[in-house]
This record gives sequence, C-alpha cells and structure tokens, in this order.
Amino acid sequence: MKLYNYFRSSASYRVRIALQLKGIAYEYIAVHLPKGEHLQADYAALAPNHLVPLLDTGSLRLGQSMAIIEYLDETYPTPPLLPASPLQRAQVRALAQSIACEIHPLNNPRVLKYLGKELQMAEDARNTWYRHWVRSGLESFERQLALLPSARFCFGDAPTLADCCLAPQIFNGQRFKVDFTGLPRTMAAYEACMALPAFQKAQPSSCPDFEA
Repeated sequence: MKLYNYFRSSASYRVRIALQLKGIAYEYIAVHLPKGEHLQADYAALAPNHLVPLLDTGSLRLGQSMAIIEYLDETYPTPPLLPASPLQRAQVRALAQSIACEIHPLNNPRVLKYLGKELQMAEDARNTWYRHWVRSGLESFERQLALLPSARFCFGDAPTLADCCLAPQIFNGQRFKVDFTGLPRTMAAYEACMALPAFQKAQPSSCPDFEA
C-alpha cells in the first residue's frame, strides 16, 4: 500500500493518523506541493484532481481523505473509527465534516495563494482571513461537542473519524497563531489525541519529508 502525500497537508495528515491507528503498513511517497509536484504529468496521471492524499492499494487508487479513511475503516475494521449505530455514525461524520468541509476549504493553501496572487491581498490580511475562519469554525465545533456526553475524545473514549480531522486542523492553526482559548472540549480532545503514539507517529515532524 502506498500513500502519496505531503507532510504539511491536513488531508494527508488525517489519512496518516487512520493508518497508524489501524496499524497498517504503507509506503510513504512525498509529493511536494509548494514545488508543484502535484501538477507534474507523472503525478497527474495517477491523481486526475492533482491533489493529495492519494492511496494506492495495488488494485485501486483512491483520492479524498474522507473517502480513503472510510474505505480503510470498512476493509480494516479494527479499531473502528466510526461507532456501531447509524445515529452515532452520523454524529461523528457531522463533527468530521464540520472541519473537513466547513473549516479546511477556506484555509486551504490554494485559497490563500489565490487571495495573495490574484486579489493582491497582503500577507497580514491573508493571515487574518485564516485565523477568522478557523476560529469561527472551531467555535461551532465546540458548541457541537457541548451537546454530546462528556468524553475523552471528540466522541467517546476512543479516537474516531472526527479526531482524525481535528488534530491536523489544530496543528495548522498553531502555525498561524489561532486563538484557541475558550474551547475546552475541543482542546481536551486534541490533547488526548496527541498523547497517543499513533497521532505522534503521523504528525508532520515525524514525516520523512518534514521541513522545519
């Protein structure tokens, strides 16, 4: 199994966490996004969307982190990343999508690059944009967590798909100095995640292509 990814990509980070939690061995293949390697013909032939991550199982290639993680969860069911009941699965997916579909797209590097290059937005303004949408999204995430029973992680006492999304988003927020105060459930879940070896092994600083 091969994972084409970039150490700083949030979407790639999500999949690395899932692979580590499930103990699945894989070959790490770095695709350097700032250098434009995702746009080169050889990678484009593998990934028509020109994005990372891309999972190559040997018999199929699959893009989009959420689809990859659910595929892994169905084919390697232990430990599960989604609860047993349909209602609880929907609740976890809602939490995960609050990050993957609501927060992340607005602070994706492609968006920030467009704001700077095409709209001539200064770096300080772009960073303000980033911090606003991440903070606003995490406040919403915190309100959702507050409606759920007390738990060690986002949902229950074991990591789920929601935690696979949360940890990378907090990591990126830390780089841009997002204010995390007043988010007790969110940050407690993040700290619980980062205490686990699987999350530590998946984090950017543990990746072979890491750049400080």
